[in-house]
Parts: sequence; C-alpha cells; structure tokens
Amino acid sequence: MKSAVRLLAGVAAVAVLSFSAMRAAEARPFTAKDMVTLDRIGDPRVSPDGRYVVYSLRTMDYEANKASTSLWLVDLKAKDQSPRALADTAGANSARWAPDSQSIYFLASRGDAGSEVYSLAVAGGGVRQVTDLPFDIDSFVVAPNGKTLALSASLDPTCPTLKCNTDRMDAPKTDKRTGQVFDRLFIRHWDQWADGKRNHLLAVTLDDKGAQAGVTYLTPGLDADVPSKPFGDDSEYGFTADSSAVVFSARIAGKTEPWSTNFDLFRVGLDGQGLTNLTEANKAWDTGAVFSPDGKTMAYRAMKRPGFEADRWQIKLRDVATGQTRDLAADWDRSADSLAWSPDGKTLYASAQDLGQVKLFAIDVKSGKVSAVTGEGHVGAYSLGPEGIVYSQDNLTAPAQLFFKGWKAKSTARRLTSVNADKVADIDWGATEQFTFAGWNGETVHGYLVKPANFDPSKTYPVAFLIHGGPQGSFGNLFHYRWNAQTYAGAGYAVVMIDFHGSTGYGQAFTDAISGHWGDRPLEDLQKGWAYALKTYSFLDGDRACALGGSYGGFMINWIAGNWGEPWKCLVNHDGIFDSRFMGYSTEELWFSEWENGGTPWEPNTTYEKFNPANYVQNWKTPILVIHGGRDYRVPLEEGIATFTALQRRGVESKFLYYPEENHWVLKAQNSVQWHDEVLGWLDAHTKK
Repeated sequence: MKSAVRLLAGVAAVAVLSFSAMRAAEARPFTAKDMVTLDRIGDPRVSPDGRYVVYSLRTMDYEANKASTSLWLVDLKAKDQSPRALADTAGANSARWAPDSQSIYFLASRGDAGSEVYSLAVAGGGVRQVTDLPFDIDSFVVAPNGKTLALSASLDPTCPTLKCNTDRMDAPKTDKRTGQVFDRLFIRHWDQWADGKRNHLLAVTLDDKGAQAGVTYLTPGLDADVPSKPFGDDSEYGFTADSSAVVFSARIAGKTEPWSTNFDLFRVGLDGQGLTNLTEANKAWDTGAVFSPDGKTMAYRAMKRPGFEADRWQIKLRDVATGQTRDLAADWDRSADSLAWSPDGKTLYASAQDLGQVKLFAIDVKSGKVSAVTGEGHVGAYSLGPEGIVYSQDNLTAPAQLFFKGWKAKSTARRLTSVNADKVADIDWGATEQFTFAGWNGETVHGYLVKPANFDPSKTYPVAFLIHGGPQGSFGNLFHYRWNAQTYAGAGYAVVMIDFHGSTGYGQAFTDAISGHWGDRPLEDLQKGWAYALKTYSFLDGDRACALGGSYGGFMINWIAGNWGEPWKCLVNHDGIFDSRFMGYSTEELWFSEWENGGTPWEPNTTYEKFNPANYVQNWKTPILVIHGGRDYRVPLEEGIATFTALQRRGVESKFLYYPEENHWVLKAQNSVQWHDEVLGWLDAHTKK
C-alpha cells in the first residue's frame, strides 16, 4: 500500500472537540502542570427515563497534591442544558440511577464511616445514607427492580460469614510479629502485597424507604476476586434481567492464578445459593455479561486462547433458557469492549480500538452487521438511554467532553459540556497528522506526528520519538494523562509515535505478530517509521532526536541502546525491562511473560535470551535517563536499578529518577510535573542548540 498522510479533520477533531474559537490573542504552549490540573469527566450515566445524565468530575488541588470528585447533572430535555453540580456530593463517585429516575445512588466516605452507598433525590431533599456496613464498599450495582444492591468489598475468604469478618476486624492486634508466610504466588500484585483478603460480593436488600434492610453474603469461601484485581470494576458483575440472581466473572485462584487467564461467568441466587459456572467449557477469559431488555439473552465477551491477555474479545450471545451460545459478528476483526443493549434489544453497542481511534460501534443482533457510531477520536465511556447515547470523547488536541447522539442514523452529536474551556482557551495545541508506511513484512503500519506549538514551517525542530507500552497497546488519537504528546509539543518538540506490530486496533493478526518477536518486528517498524517521518516531514531534525518509552517501551529503549543507538542523542527508559529472563521470575502476572516468550524461563526454545537487553550492554553508548517506581511489581524496581548500574559501570552518561511511592505509573500530580521537568530537561540538554 502506498504511504499516505491523513489530516485529523472532521467534526470530532475540529468543530466539536476544539476550543480554538475561544483562544486568546496570545496563545501559549501546553505544559505538564496544565495537564495534571485539568478537570476530568468520567462515568456518564443516563437516567432510565432519558431525561438526565449524571457524571463525575475529578478536580485537582495541586498545592495539596490531591484530587477529589463530585457529581454533576445535565437535564437533556431542559431548554438550558448547562451542567450543574449536585449539592453535597464532594468526594462522591460511582453514581447509579434508581429505576424510577428520581434518585441517584453513589459511593462516598462521610464522617467516621468508611465508603458507603448514599442516595440523593434529583428534585432535592438532601443526601441519605443507604448502607451501614463495618467495611468499605468498593463498587455496587442496582437491581433492575430497584429492590436490591449488589456490592463488592474486601473480605477474608476463610470467614464463612460476615460476622466472622467483623469479629476479626474488631479483634485487638496484640501480636508484634510482622513476618508473613506464603504458600503460593501472587504474594504481590501491581502495587500491593497480598493481605489474605479477596474482593467478594454481597447483596443488600432495601426497604420501602430505600435503606438497608438485610445483607446476604453471595460468595463465601470463594477463592477468587470479584471484581478482579487490580483494575476490575462493576462491569464484571450484574443482575439478571428479572433481578433474581447475580452473574459475575471470576478466576478461581488455587496455585495457578499467576499464570492463568481462565475467568468464567458464574451465576448465584440472591440468597447466596445455587452457584453455577456458566462458561466452564472455555478455558480462556469470559467477562462482561449484560442481559437483553426481555431477559432472554445474555451477551458477554470471550477470548479463545488460554494464557493470552491480548487475545481478541469475541461477542457471545447465550440463550438464557437453553444455554445455547453463538458468536455475534464473528468476522469483525476488532476486540469488543464494554457491551450495552439498545432499549429495543435489537442492537448491541461496543467500544473498540480501530486504526488509532477508539470508536463506538453498533452491532445488529440478528445479522451481525457492524456500524461505526462515532468517528475520529477516543470514546472513553458511554451510556444508553431511551432517546440516544451519551458518551465521552477526547483526542490528541482536546481533553474529554460529553456528547449526546440520538438514535437516528443521521443524528448529529451535540456537545453537553465545556469542561476546562477557560483553562485551555489560550493553548496553542500542536497540530496532528496520522500517517501510514510499509513496515515489517511490507504490511501497513500507522503512526502519528504532532507538530510543535507555535509551529514555523521555515524552522527545524528537535524530535521526541515516543514508544508505547503494552506491548499490546497504542499511542493513538487520545488525550493521555501520562504520555501526552502535547507536553512535548509545548516544550518545542515535534513528536513521532509509531503503532508497531503488536499494537491493538489493527486486527488480531497484527496484534499477535509481536509475541515471540519483541526485538525484531517492532524494531523494524520503528526504524522504517522513523525513516518515513524524516523523509516526509522536512522540519524534523534527525540530528536532534531522543527516543522515550515506558514498560514495553522501556524494554525497547534498552533494546535500542544495544541494537539501534545511532540516531538518538538521548534515551528515556521508564519502568523498562533490563533482563528478560529475570523478569520471567520476578514479575507477578506470569501468564504475560510466559505467553510472550513462548514458555517458562527454564524451558528450551523460548525467546528470553534472544531478545534480552542485558546481553547487549557492551554496545550501550547513548545517554539514558532511567526512571522507576518503588511499588512497581509488574516490572520490579531491580530492573531499573540494573539498567542504571550497567550504564554507570559502562561509563555512559546517565541519571536515575526514583519514586518510592509510585507504581508502574506516576500518578501524583506534583510527581508528574517533576517527571516532565526531568525528562524535558534531559531532552533539552542533548538536543537543543
């Protein structure tokens, strides 16, 4: 295919998402502090009657280095649809509608109470506490009939009753010994050490006034987390259409948990009885069950290959009465996420990555025909109502806003919010372009270019070459809050990003191509993409360029240092792998390392040593800034220390930036600004004339 350049135009990128019309006369570049202090929209929920949408708004107190959330409401049928803050919802999150659309449930911590469910009438009347439990509630869902809440909490799975859990929490701590004994893995996960507790489900029945009337333990003794750790949420469990039972996704742990992706869908009655595995035949991942409005069909997502976390999510339809299951849109080569039924039950909606975008798609349940609902940009969350869809969307030049689109095919999306309008009104965003080129095996590879702020076509600019992690991920058309291209553009850099083989959103074969090939196929794509960018964009100064990456991108930085160091004046490695073999013994989610390398580290014919950056340290010459979090258990801290040790021992110019309290990501606002100051300072020192 001929190389092509495609401007990011269209309604989503220009007319709808851009604030350019509000820019001040003197535009300024975007900074890291701008990024971390932006308000963030999340979790939109349309009321059952379609009149309202409630959403959360995250705001940052930069001086306190702390974020808080509140709830906001838009009346979709009012003449004035300006969003309004809901009173007394400071610190609230996870807003969910009561079936009558008259009140909202949400989570919050008030006074001496931990995280509990509260309710608020839309018409006013104040906030009321709904639940009263001795432990924090982490998430919840509301039954279709409004009579029950299903909720999750961290409990001791060896306790058969809630009273046992309460008694153990209340027991005085007299033992001064601190040693912990483990007899199986997952001794630590993501950024937490195992404490013996599991995420488990409860059912809370509500009285006529909407207050807690009774509590039932739904998953006593279950050796599994519901929802899953560390990022599972209420999308992993929910009620059947008739409100008689809960269906949830879980992986039975045992000793195989760290190398298994065998999540199944289970059904349990509201009395905690009749636990049934609905998808036992599939040894790969099953999750995200949602029921059709008539209750006759359960839709869910499933993978085929056990042990592979980046397998394609196939949509499944299960007849509730017979248990018969069929694939929906089996030939659609995209990985479906977050399913939802249309009100009439004729269409399923799903978000999915697609050629550098994340779009919302409609899938006809009868024919399997797939149609894109949204265009260019990144759909982060959505909610369906009787008259249309509310969704959040962002792109490379604009943080997320909420939009409403009616059910008619030709309906035009209208923007509901203008969050951050005042904060970005004077920003000069770096213009963006998507391009394609022939990569590994002659196959089409996509990339993005972001021009520097205040771009002057007569000048040349230093380049930040960003390499995404995953590796099954994408640096696509989205407003990222950790690797945001505009922070580099604002600092005077052109940005080049390549979605190399292994990236998601380009078909499953493209994603599969990186497994067992971490160091060759993606490197070839990066090399060819860099060559294409230099040839196509004359303002890129190839003699003033640095490459940066995190996680797999950090692995690639170390790999580049030993195998392709020539083009780069400097490198930045955030939480990257130094020794692939040791990574296979020290990371927590073993299924990932074992799938990607073709087996365990002690087995023959694997790729741990074939693509091991540690084996090429003798070639390292390029200056490297190494960054690592002390609570990163995915790529343990020792990988960063080893990288820095090798650089210092080799006499290569290097620095080590260490965050004791951060995990695989840098999440605290002031740490993020420091991160950018150090990274941009490193780039400036090696590229600025």
